[in-house]
Formats: sequence, C-alpha cells, structure tokens
Amino acid sequence: MRWDRFFEDLEDQLDSEWEAERAALDSEAERLRLSRITLRERPVAVAGEGEGAVSFDLCDETVLVGRVSAVGADWVAVAPEPRGDAVLVPLSAVVALGLTQIDLVGSARGASAGPALRRRMTFGFVLRDLARKRIPVRVQIATGRSLTGTIDRAGADHFDLALHDAGAPRRRGEVAGYRLVTFAAVASVRPEAPAALP
Repeated sequence: MRWDRFFEDLEDQLDSEWEAERAALDSEAERLRLSRITLRERPVAVAGEGEGAVSFDLCDETVLVGRVSAVGADWVAVAPEPRGDAVLVPLSAVVALGLTQIDLVGSARGASAGPALRRRMTFGFVLRDLARKRIPVRVQIATGRSLTGTIDRAGADHFDLALHDAGAPRRRGEVAGYRLVTFAAVASVRPEAPAALP
C-alpha cells in the first residue's frame, strides 16, 4: 500500500513538472510571436472592427482620432471622428497609438498582415492615385507646417506639389509655387475634396 502512495506522489510530481515546463514553453513561444509583430499589423487588426476610436500621435505633435479604414504597406487611412474624409498617414509619422484596452490586447492577439493586395500598396502608390485624379490635398509636414495644393507627380520617396489655395482648382494662374516634398517629411495627407482612399 505504501508503494502505491509513493508512485502516485511521483506521478503527481512529474505531472506538475510537465505542466510547469509546458507553461514555460508556451510563454516563450508567445514572447517570440509578439517579438515578430510589426506596428503595421496592429491597426490591421482593429480596422473596421475595433471597440473604439484610435488616436494617432503624429510626428508633427498633432493627434488624429478616428477609425482605421484601411492599412497599406507603409501607411494607414484614418477616418476622423465624428465625421470626415479619410486622412492618409505614413506609418513612419506615427509616434504612438492610443487604443482601448480591449483593442490593444486584441490587436496583439489578432495581428495579421491583412489583404495581400493592400500589403503591396505603398504610400507612393496612393499618392500617384491622388495625382492621377487631380484631387487637391492638404499636406501636414513633420515640422508642423501645412501645404495645400495638388500632387503633380509621386516618385519612389518624394512627390511634387503644385501649391494653391485649398478651395481653388489647379490652374496655371492659381498656382503660387511648387514644392518637392520627401515622404519622410510627411505627417499626413488630407484630401481637400472627397476621395476614396484604397
């Protein structure tokens, strides 16, 4: 009878050690998974499904509050609350995200790369579409300065902006000058006319 009790105690001890080892392995696997999550994947997880609005602290010290409407390769489109047209924000301009606790945890658990086509749409791709459609924009620069005009061309890491008043069309007589703007200097791009961002 004593031996039976002895072996039961040994089995219980081995079970406890096995559970502890499995829990440690699970914890390490979770830490490894979390270490591979990129900033881009967090807004993908809350796009259209989040519990509340997300606040984006940008490099120009502005805070943009709204719902994530789309996420591309290196940008996020935010629909400001209570209403407004989507604002295009390069991920490089995001300093911090403010999320509800549920969205914060959920975005870490449900982090994914998102739709394959959107993952290939770069900031330059979207700017080229705005240029093609001749949509006037307000460009917020990281220094806090704001430029209004129409994007004429978008290259790999910069774009050409014809400066004119926000309400004026891009006509030769209305253009006050031109700026070549680097993508790295952009905090946000807001269409001044209704535009459907991808």
